[in-house]
Amino acid sequence: MTIKELQNSATRRTFLKHTALGAIAAPAVIRSGGALAATKNVVKIGFVNPMTGPLAGFGEANDYVLSGIRKVFAGGVKNNGKDVKVEIILKDSQSNPNRAAEVAAELILKDEVDIICASAAPDTVNPVADQAEVNGTPCITTNCPWQPYFFGRNGDPAKGFQSTYHFFWGLEDVIGSFLALWDQPGIGKSVGGLFPNDADGNAWGDKERGFPKPLAAAGYKLTDPGRYQLMSDDFSAQINAFKKEGVDIVTGNMIPPDFATFWAQAGQQGFRPKIVTIGKALLFPSVIQSLGERGIGLSSEIWWSPNHPFSSSLTGETSKALADGYTAATKRPWTQPIGFNHALFEVIADVIKRTADLSDPKSIIDATRKTSLKTIVGPVDWSKGPVKNVTKTPLVAGQWQKRGGNVELVITANKTAPEIPLGGNLILL
Repeated sequence: MTIKELQNSATRRTFLKHTALGAIAAPAVIRSGGALAATKNVVKIGFVNPMTGPLAGFGEANDYVLSGIRKVFAGGVKNNGKDVKVEIILKDSQSNPNRAAEVAAELILKDEVDIICASAAPDTVNPVADQAEVNGTPCITTNCPWQPYFFGRNGDPAKGFQSTYHFFWGLEDVIGSFLALWDQPGIGKSVGGLFPNDADGNAWGDKERGFPKPLAAAGYKLTDPGRYQLMSDDFSAQINAFKKEGVDIVTGNMIPPDFATFWAQAGQQGFRPKIVTIGKALLFPSVIQSLGERGIGLSSEIWWSPNHPFSSSLTGETSKALADGYTAATKRPWTQPIGFNHALFEVIADVIKRTADLSDPKSIIDATRKTSLKTIVGPVDWSKGPVKNVTKTPLVAGQWQKRGGNVELVITANKTAPEIPLGGNLILL
């Protein structure tokens, strides 16, 4: 099913039958009245993120990020000349769209949050945003390409949404970054695509808005064996198709367990591509570590890194300082969601400061729409588009390389965002 067909679906329920886990979002119940907490000088923030399940890598830094944010918020946030207390309530989506919708409804209807936010792929972001939209709750989301967020929710570019706002890059950016990464001497233009039957996979593989058209325009031949089911235990059909077509480059968007299965079977079956660039699965150091030596040389998009030339509007920390602080506190390597989850609360703090009446959801939504803020992941400005309720952040690409005994994610292609410096050159597998 193409994204265009998804747009024409009668209901969100129809679309969700085609998502990663075949889940159907919990029915929303419209909340009566506005947010009450702000009238008591308290603003409640609900945050939904996967901390368990196959997308848990997106939430592994939550304790560190929220600890820092809560310290900043400890003295309150200024609004109309007075300090407003900010309370953050974290909920685990369990990497399940059904659960994401359920906890979002709890936050809105039971906890009566004033603003809800979410990050980590359409499986979390879309159900949360849908609950917020139907209840008129201000909502800010990230960590999901904008097309599966917007069109996956049946968004109309002419109308947009009422209460839900999103910042991240788009498929056009990841495609441009990957093409820049693959522009290497001695590399053929035969690409194998691995796209699951979920919101991300259907978007990345979509014939109109996904990879096929721009790859063809750039002279690449894409072999797409079709959508596979999540948590598949056999990728033989895909591997055989890639071998038959002489594929040099493998790309796609996968959850970590699926990529681990594919990559192990590729080795067993003698399939040796020269470049493997996979979205989502290869973002996290923990995944690369689990792959051992076969993780070295794999490549992915890079949304945020210690080398990004941006600073926090809340703390003044540079990207490097935030990443180094995480490593020093946890003894673990930095991970990309740190920057974007921090930036969520930069935007929320800015919205709180500028809202005329925190007891009125419409006033909070109006302040959100007018956001123009420099954050640790780059500018967030919803007047820029590309469609209503969406603004984009910069994207580059890179490779996991061994340096000084450690495996690091090195920026090796920055054509789409030259303000972000290169860290090295791509090394073929």
